Parts: sequence; structure tokens; C-alpha cells
Amino acid sequence: MMDEAVLFDTLRQGLWVAVVTSMPILTVALLAGVTVGLFQALTSIQEMTLTFVPKLAAIVIVFWMSMGFMAQSLVSFFQDGIIPKIIGS
Repeated sequence: MMDEAVLFDTLRQGLWVAVVTSMPILTVALLAGVTVGLFQALTSIQEMTLTFVPKLAAIVIVFWMSMGFMAQSLVSFFQDGIIPKIIGS
């Protein structure tokens, strides 16, 4: 049976993997949002699709580029962290 320390350590590791895997997408979304917002403020263009489309395109591109890293991070977390605890080794 798993004691509290192992459970909390596993949850901490899972949260850290979630933060690391989501960081590229969140960073690009932030940078794209700030860039488009600055462009809108400088040009006084207040079009709603102007904020949505570039941000979505940047997120899709970064997601496509970092899919391998994200998948490898999740697989290694499950293989090295979760599965050994489930089978009890």
C-alpha cells in the first residue's frame, strides 16, 4: 500500500511534468497575445479575429513542433514513475 509521502511525491512529479509540457504552448500564446495587443494599440484596430487567428496559428505551430517532447515526457513519467508504483516495485 502506498503511504502519503509517496503519493504526494508522485502528485508533485505529475504537476511538474504538466508544467514542463505546457510551458512552450503557454509561452507562445503569451508572446503572441502581447504582440497582437501591442499592434492593436499602436494601430487602433480593434478586430476580434485579429487577436484569435495569429494566436491560434502560433499555438498550432508550436504544438506541432513540440509534440515529440511532450509525448516523451509523459511516457517517461508513466514508465519510470507511475507504472513501477502500480506494480509495487
